[in-house]
Amino acid sequence: MIRIDAAWLATTPLDMRAGTDTALARVVAVFGAAHPHHAYLFANKRANRIKVLVHDGIGIWLAARRLHQGKFVWPAPGNEQWQLESDQLQALVLGLPWRRMGDAGVITVV
Repeated sequence: MIRIDAAWLATTPLDMRAGTDTALARVVAVFGAAHPHHAYLFANKRANRIKVLVHDGIGIWLAARRLHQGKFVWPAPGNEQWQLESDQLQALVLGLPWRRMGDAGVITVV
């Protein structure tokens, strides 16, 4: 199992033909560096495909996921990066409404 301590989502679309080197260059451009045990997520313009780049401390892993129907819930371009909690990351990969997970879904007394 690959350890992921932090997950970051980039709002700017990535060309899904991008390989490991291109995705790593985008991570450095958007996030400043690729930190060990961090995951970096990118989607295409239609948000029906994502790529996840993970630096495991030794090397780089690049994984892709494609939906045959529907699309991933993805924020509009603007703020270039978001940090995700682990349950938000799991929900996003499953195509669930990840913005309602974790601290974002907490109900407090008003």
